[in-house]
Amino acid sequence: MPSLDTAYWYANPTARTWQTAAPDSAESFHRTLTGYAPTPLTELPSLAAELGVGRVFLKDESNRLGLPAFKILGASWAVCRALSARYGLDAETMSVPALRDYIRAGTTPHERPVLVTATDGNHGRAVSRMAALLGLQARIYVPNGLSPAAVDAIRGEGAELHPVDAIYDDVVAVAAASTEGSNCDLLIQDTSWAGYTDVPRWIVDGYATLFDEIDAALTQSGYDGADLVACPVGVGSLAHALVDHYRTPGNAAPSLLSVEPKTAACVAQSLLAGRPVVVDTSYPSIMSGLNCGTPSEMGWPTLLAGMDAAVSVTEENCRQAVMDLTELGQDVGPCGAASLAGVRAALFSPERRQLLGIDQDSVIVLVSTEGLAANPLR
Repeated sequence: MPSLDTAYWYANPTARTWQTAAPDSAESFHRTLTGYAPTPLTELPSLAAELGVGRVFLKDESNRLGLPAFKILGASWAVCRALSARYGLDAETMSVPALRDYIRAGTTPHERPVLVTATDGNHGRAVSRMAALLGLQARIYVPNGLSPAAVDAIRGEGAELHPVDAIYDDVVAVAAASTEGSNCDLLIQDTSWAGYTDVPRWIVDGYATLFDEIDAALTQSGYDGADLVACPVGVGSLAHALVDHYRTPGNAAPSLLSVEPKTAACVAQSLLAGRPVVVDTSYPSIMSGLNCGTPSEMGWPTLLAGMDAAVSVTEENCRQAVMDLTELGQDVGPCGAASLAGVRAALFSPERRQLLGIDQDSVIVLVSTEGLAANPLR
């Protein structure tokens, strides 16, 4: 096994006592989507033995509504909310077919919205899929280093693709600027900044369905809940949803672990500094979906208050995690496998185990955010 030395480690012993208001639920909307079903929560006994805990489960997002990643949960809800707001419709009772029919009946093709976003892969494909389902066009901006497979997958959804010779954070700025002054363009970006918070908030709320499903599956299996949930992190939107869900009064309060590439650990470095930190992401990573340099402005206070621990992992450790999970029959890409690499790093010392409250009976959930098709191992 590769070395478990890590560049960044952060811990907050008070995180489990912090609470926040319950997020708006998008689960009812997701259940109206054709093909919706909870994704699997698979037990992996050999990993439990390796880690010295009672149970290890993998939340498998390799096939979420026909896409090889979880991002459609946030993109679908945000698109529904944003379009409903534009047309004065009730998003709480809206479905994709009803929204599509309303737009078609009330607009000419030249008046219809164009969905716009920047992406390092899966989010852009999810936005493109929503555009296709609604009979709309999508314009997607992508940074340097995106794999040919990811580029082809976005194009395959029918989107107009715009490569930009820049890192991800700068591509976000290009995408946002491209919508200025347009009556049709609708920016569906999964990170926030001053003056742009509604859509990112809806994306976070959409992601919460994933954690609702985890809780339901554990209950069905006879467990009260997880003791540790590990989550890959880019800008921190999924981690924001993780903290919102498990820090709501009445929910279980497991330890929460964020995992990032060593070369793009913007959340870990920010938590260590006690303030948002921007990091250089010009060095490529096999965890391309996590190669983000700026924490979400909206999510930052929540991560600071409610995240128990943050760890960064090396390319070598992530690659090993992909191979190990593949040998166990799991379809997991590098971003998804980061959860296992991060838990291995977080639990390798008795001090860290004690801080996270982990013992031989603990239940650990690894959130695998993508399948290998979303980001082939290079």
